[in-house]
This record gives sequence, C-alpha cells and structure tokens, in this order.
Amino acid sequence: MSAAKRVRMADVAELAGVSVSTVSHVLNATRFVAEETRSRVEQAAASLGYAIRQHRDAATGPTIGLALTGASNPYLAELILGVESEARRAGYAMLFCDTHDEADTERDAVALLQSRQVDGVVLAPTWGWERLTLPLLRKHNTPFVLVDRFTEVPCDQVGTDSEAAACRLVEHLIKLGHTRVGMVVGLAGLSTSAERVRGYRRAHRVCGLAVQPELLVDGESSVTGGRRAALRLLRGARPPTALFAANNAMTIGTLLALREENLLAGRDIALVSFDDLEWAEAMTPPLTAAAQPLHAIGARAVQLLARRLADPLASSEIVRLPASLEHRHSCGCGVPAAIRTPVSG
Repeated sequence: MSAAKRVRMADVAELAGVSVSTVSHVLNATRFVAEETRSRVEQAAASLGYAIRQHRDAATGPTIGLALTGASNPYLAELILGVESEARRAGYAMLFCDTHDEADTERDAVALLQSRQVDGVVLAPTWGWERLTLPLLRKHNTPFVLVDRFTEVPCDQVGTDSEAAACRLVEHLIKLGHTRVGMVVGLAGLSTSAERVRGYRRAHRVCGLAVQPELLVDGESSVTGGRRAALRLLRGARPPTALFAANNAMTIGTLLALREENLLAGRDIALVSFDDLEWAEAMTPPLTAAAQPLHAIGARAVQLLARRLADPLASSEIVRLPASLEHRHSCGCGVPAAIRTPVSG
C-alpha cells in the first residue's frame, strides 16, 4: 500500500487560489491578510487536513500590542520605553508595530497584532482612526487604550494636558512684552494640534491681547512643514518677535528657518517649543520647552489596559498628565551677553 500523500503548503495555495507566501502569512500570522483571503486559505487548509499553526502558546502568558509612530517620530521612544517597562513589570509580553502616522498603515498594524492574538492594544491614534481602525477593534472586541492623542470616542485615554502647557509657554512670551507671537501649528485633525492652538488663544485671552490670525501658520507636524511655516512668518510684512513651535519636528524646521534667515533664537527672536528635545540644553542658547511626561504616559496606559482586561465593563477613564516647563534661554530670558551682542567681523 502506498503511503498517504503529504499535504504541502503549495496544495493549500492552489486550492485557495493564492500564492504560497500568502498561505504562509495566514498560517504563521506574519503579515496582515484581508479577511476574505484569510478565510479562503483557512477553509482550504482545513479541507486538505493541513494543520493550522497556533499563533500563540497559552503558556507564554498575556501579550499586549503597541501601535504608534516610532521610526518616524523618535521623540516617542520614551513613551515606548514606558509601555515596555510597565508591561514587563506587570508580566505582559509586548509586540510593537509602527503606524508611521498613516491611517491605512495603522489599520494593518492593528490587524497584524490581532492576528497574533494580543490581549489588548495601546494605540496612538492617527487622523482618521475612527473610520479604519476603530471598527476593527470593535469587530474583534479587542480591549484598547489611546495614548498621546485624545478623541471624542468614549474609551480609556492618557496623554498630556497640551492646552495648559501651550498656554503657559505663550503667556510667558506675552508677559516678556511680545505682542506678535507666531505659532507653527501642527497637523489638522489631531487632538494635540487643536489643544495647543486653544492654549495659544487662551494665553492671549488671559493677557488681554487679540489673536492675529495671520500669525498662526500650518506646519504639518513635520520638519519640512515647520521650516516652510516659520519662513512664511519671518518673511511677512510684519514678522513676529516670538515663535511657538508646536511639536518637536516643527521645532527643528523652525531652527532651520532661523538659520536660513541668519537669526539667532534668544537674541534676534524669542523661541519656545512644545516637546523637550534631547539636545535642547546643548543649543546656543538652550531651548525653552514644554516637556511631556512620556515615560509616565506609557506606564499609565498599560495600567489602564490591565484594568480594562480585569474588568471589561469598567467605565472609561481619561487621564491628562501635566507637562513641565523647562525654562532656559531661547525665550530671551537670561541670555548671556556674548549671545545678546553680535560679534563684529
């Protein structure tokens, strides 16, 4: 009697009408595959008696997924460390997917985490997440916590009180005598962008100063956009005497614009930033900035997720942690004489 034919992955691929690599991704959960295709592959494998690999051994314990923009925003590395350290302390394994701050990529990243059967997800939502990612989370009843950015969707959320921090930064500039404070505004549609604009407006209101709309320019939350916005402000008919860059990438773009215009922060124009850069103190002069407690935000997110896993019916919780104001010299305060006075050539 001849031995029974061994079923190969190629046989499953042929029956399902897909490539062998697609079968591999479905069976080994190594990449997101559309639901209809996944179902076809699993049915073909079952009908041929091909054993589907278990995605996770129950003995490995609970796992959480983290989905945010990492490679494209290194500033968030501290938040990732906060999630990782608290997850390890709580006995969770962690899987990380970079969303690159793109809605389609975010959806695929969350789908991949779900295919790995994570117990819950920590997510820094992109613009448009409600349309693509939220339905996926709800479809599979995946517990999740939002970090860094807030939403009107009722769910667990943790981040910085951006409005209050932005207000403090801009109010400081106004009290120094600046009546024309330019703002390099973040990407439209993000809660952090809207909150920082509200903080800018609130500072003007508190100080009895009218907001001049031409002083708010979209910097797209990027280095290129920040540079472009800062140049537009600096080259205007009535340029501002102070600038507020509303995130770390736009701060770099603003500094490039100042160099292009041969201006020095703290001497020729005041500059403050949202996000305290790693090299802020190494600048000349050092950068005045709002520092977010990113490690604490990451850790708190894991704690909220653990609470949600333990009690799925618990009421949602929104946590806003205060930012600290790192008061240095780019705002013009206490600038050394050697910086205040240009050296003659």
